[in-house]
Amino acid sequence: MEVNLEREVKLGAWPGFRLPDVGNLTPWLRARPALEQLLDATYLDAPDLRLVRAGVTLRHRAGEGGEGRWTLKIPHPANPDRLERTELTEDGPPGLPPPALLGAVRGLLRGAEPHPIARLQTRRRLVALVDGGGRALGEVADDEVSVIEGDRVAARFREVEVEAAPGAPDSLLPLLVERLRLAGAGEPDPTPKLVRALGPRALLPPDPIVPPLGPEPSAAAAVQAALAASVQRLLGHDPVVRLDLGAFGVHQARVSTRRLRSDLKTFEPLVDPAWAAGLREQLAWLAGALGSVRDADVMGQRLRKAAERLGGADGPQAVRLLKRLERERDHHLAELHALFDGTDYLSLLDRLVGAVRDPAFLPVAEGPAAVVLPELVRRPWKRLRRDADRLGKGATDEQLHELRIRTKRARYAAEAVVRAVPEAALLAEALAELQGVLGDQHDAVVAEGWLRGAVAAGCSRQQAMAAGLLIAAERQDATEHRDAWRAMWAKADRKKARAWLD
Repeated sequence: MEVNLEREVKLGAWPGFRLPDVGNLTPWLRARPALEQLLDATYLDAPDLRLVRAGVTLRHRAGEGGEGRWTLKIPHPANPDRLERTELTEDGPPGLPPPALLGAVRGLLRGAEPHPIARLQTRRRLVALVDGGGRALGEVADDEVSVIEGDRVAARFREVEVEAAPGAPDSLLPLLVERLRLAGAGEPDPTPKLVRALGPRALLPPDPIVPPLGPEPSAAAAVQAALAASVQRLLGHDPVVRLDLGAFGVHQARVSTRRLRSDLKTFEPLVDPAWAAGLREQLAWLAGALGSVRDADVMGQRLRKAAERLGGADGPQAVRLLKRLERERDHHLAELHALFDGTDYLSLLDRLVGAVRDPAFLPVAEGPAAVVLPELVRRPWKRLRRDADRLGKGATDEQLHELRIRTKRARYAAEAVVRAVPEAALLAEALAELQGVLGDQHDAVVAEGWLRGAVAAGCSRQQAMAAGLLIAAERQDATEHRDAWRAMWAKADRKKARAWLD
């Protein structure tokens, strides 16, 4: 299986459009003679199009040689509007998709069996782009697409697709788009061919759909929207975690899980207690598994930056010591992947989607959100305010850690009601800043603890000396954040930020 980052732009094209010469845009660009291709692609998905609605496409395409090629394209959930997708490819015959590709979207499918949902035939005129030395820079494809239903052509459309190869200059795509637009091509349109073929039902939001809120929503509607957003984020980052495409995937999945647990606790008076407790219990073990990888990611990022700042021979020695942390991270990731492939996790995803679609609300939840929700947010806020006011300058690391947890719960509660109570936004933002300072302080303390444990477990004298320098840096960082949190707390405790709770 090959994994690449796809960078492309699609533009509409009218029937009389003629592909211009794109090989003379810059001195470093060359265009090879056009290649004619006839491609036949079959797309697969669940009956409710849960992959397509999440921005994911899975297809088998013939016409490029051999038995054909399977391709899975996954959007970058952190940047959904960017023209980049992760592309997984594997050669093979039609029929069942390769296990590796299916495994990447197992969480999104949640047990559903993918089956053919569309067949597209494309007459492609492909122009390869290279530099002066013959290195591939990208390609321009002029596509005439036919949507096949049974034995007939149900629809036709035309588009031009420009793609930059890995390592190509960032200026390449804008230059190509400008030339094509001057030649009469339409505006850039990120809509995939499959979505254009399937029509409106492929444009529905991904699971679970976040319900719209009217001008005066009920508490139930506001809470349901908050829960749906968290579950949607968890599902959207599931493939990123499975493929280990970046630390942001584990981070966002963990945030989603923790936010769900927090919201279920905060809004417990509005829902069936047994229903909420069951979900929170299952989410706890998922949060723990995600947390082990996330903690290693955060610590690794911190300590690698600190190691780079060390002079002389200490820097390389510190990097060698941190190899131990990388091995720990790999171990935790393997455990997380095993959990993701288990039936309990897939059942939990299905249960979460079902819970959001049909929440077990009590009658009190039908009251106005602007009246019901502030009282529920007031509880975690009062606990946070009590604890913050009690802490003096000599607060221990453990006390600040507990305060961070209180801050996070109050922040999540405030953020959950912002759509229904806009005044909560100011408090939520201030609490996010306070959580950031307390989080940095906690991360420094944890990093120091790991370094001490690594030295105690056994390492060379040179590595121990480098660890000592890193420990001193982490302790200094912890002290600075310990001294800074009160200023952030004062900002959160301003009357302007909390007036809606008083």
